[in-house]
Amino acid sequence: MNIKPLGNRVVIKDVEQEEQTTNSGIVIPDSAKEEPQKGEVVAVGEGKRLDNGDLVEPAVNTGDVVIYAKYAGNEIEHAGEEYLVVSEKDILAIIE
Repeated sequence: MNIKPLGNRVVIKDVEQEEQTTNSGIVIPDSAKEEPQKGEVVAVGEGKRLDNGDLVEPAVNTGDVVIYAKYAGNEIEHAGEEYLVVSEKDILAIIE
């Protein structure tokens, strides 16, 4: 991977989500889902630099599976793969 995020940004690769269906068997399309997304962290920036010069390291690491806000970040394509670059504050949780 040649993408190195700057500051407190994180590069995420989407994890395929299971299709959701209602009890009556209707498939809910991705566009109708309002839930957070799940992805794997593939690169992490150095962290956030505070006004006094101290560096706060990111809470996530490469390989972590995380849940992030649905409309967070910017989509990019690199080497034929699609990634999402998000600010660390847009990551809601780490799945353990």
